[in-house]
Amino acid sequence: MLTRKQHELIRFIQTRLEDTGVSPSFEEMKEALDLKSKSGVHRLISALEERGFIRRLPNRARALEVLRQPEDVTSGGSAAMPSPRAAANSNAAMAALRRPLAQTEPANDIIELPLHGRIAAGVPIEALEGQSTLPVPAALLGPGEHYALEVSGDSMVEAGILDGDFALIRRTGTARDGEIVVALVRGEEATLKYLHHEKGMIRLDPANSAYDPQIYRDSEVEVQGKLAGLLRRYN
Repeated sequence: MLTRKQHELIRFIQTRLEDTGVSPSFEEMKEALDLKSKSGVHRLISALEERGFIRRLPNRARALEVLRQPEDVTSGGSAAMPSPRAAANSNAAMAALRRPLAQTEPANDIIELPLHGRIAAGVPIEALEGQSTLPVPAALLGPGEHYALEVSGDSMVEAGILDGDFALIRRTGTARDGEIVVALVRGEEATLKYLHHEKGMIRLDPANSAYDPQIYRDSEVEVQGKLAGLLRRYN
């Protein structure tokens, strides 16, 4: 079952595809659903993708495919008739479809990710919780909830992760051996490393031969996400 907003969004995407052959931009979806930010659109799309209603076409920044249509819409777990506000939003979406379209331009949809301070790519340092955000092209992100961390240190250089890079992290509490994760050590310090389980212990491996692996008891390490992408500034 889908929420009303998810239902409205998938209908809007399908109608736009049928009318123009091009999926709507994040800005168009935000306006059609009367949302406050594009991050709300991103969450709705991720939820629909995880439930198998839509999929993102690879290597294209603005390409969605509707795999199946919802049979109903729920609010609070039970079937509900569209509210006057929802009906108005739906009418606005249809009006947007009837407007003449300008020549298609490359998509530049941007998501504002929470930027949670700096994370060590050397010895663990504190991952600071902050109020700032980092604008990220939506095409770089897959399904799920994401946040960003600024990398400090050089212990992951052989994995192409440099000091000053921004690590894009998909929030998760689990990861497979060999994946690059954000590991919270002893509830206080966070580090970016390869994860390995070894004889009941957790080994956090650097990607720099100048550094040694870090070994902790399983209870001392909490996975807080895994690497989904990188952004780099060139000054």
